[in-house]
Amino acid sequence: MSRELDAGWTVAHATVGTLAGAAFRIRVTGSRNIPRAGGALVVYNHVSVLDAIFMALPLLRVGRTIRCFALAEEFEKPMLGRALRSLDQIPIRRGAGAWEPLEEMAEVITGGGLAGIAPEGTVGSGEPLQPIQKGAARIALLAHRPVVPIGLWGTQRRWPKTGLHYRAPVRPTVGVSIGPAFAVEGDPKSRPDVQALTDEIGHALAAQVDIARRISAS
Repeated sequence: MSRELDAGWTVAHATVGTLAGAAFRIRVTGSRNIPRAGGALVVYNHVSVLDAIFMALPLLRVGRTIRCFALAEEFEKPMLGRALRSLDQIPIRRGAGAWEPLEEMAEVITGGGLAGIAPEGTVGSGEPLQPIQKGAARIALLAHRPVVPIGLWGTQRRWPKTGLHYRAPVRPTVGVSIGPAFAVEGDPKSRPDVQALTDEIGHALAAQVDIARRISAS
C-alpha cells in the first residue's frame, strides 16, 4: 500500500468508494496509464458534482491519492470542510485570478504527487465540452510535469447540473477513460505557450470523454 494512503484517504476509499460502487456501475478503461510514481496533472471533464469521486477511485486502487481545488466556502461547512482538510485539498476562490493556488498545485506535482483539475471550470450539460480554461495549462507548465486526461460519462445520470434526482436506472453506469500522459513544454507566462497547451488539453480530454461515453453505454 502506498504511503500516500494515510488514514483520511483510507477511510474515504472504504466509505465513499463502497457507496459509489453500490450506487453506480463503474466501468474503467486505461488504468495502465495512471502514473505509479512521480508527479502529474490530472485533467477531467465536468458533468456532475460527483466527478472528482469517480476520477479519484481508479487512482486510489493503485495506491495514488490526488489533491484538487475546492471552493474556499466549502471549507467553511462543518462536515465537508473537515473532510476536505483531512484529504489535504486546496481552497480556491472562484474568479479570484490569483497565481498562488496555481503555484501551490504545481508544488504538489513537482513534489511527486498527483493534482487534479476540471479545466472547464464549472459543471456543464455534457456535450460538447465547455471552453477549456487556461489554469490547467499554467499549472502543468509551472510544474513542467506530464498531463493525464480522464474522461467521465454517466455521473450526470444521477446528479446533473440541474441537481440530484432519482430517476431510472437504479444504478446508472459511469464510464471512466484514462488516457496516456503527455509531456508539456513552454513558459507558463507566455500566452502562445499557454494557449497551445490549453488546446492540446481540450483535444486529449474530448477523446477520453468519447471513450467514456462508449463504455458507459455498452
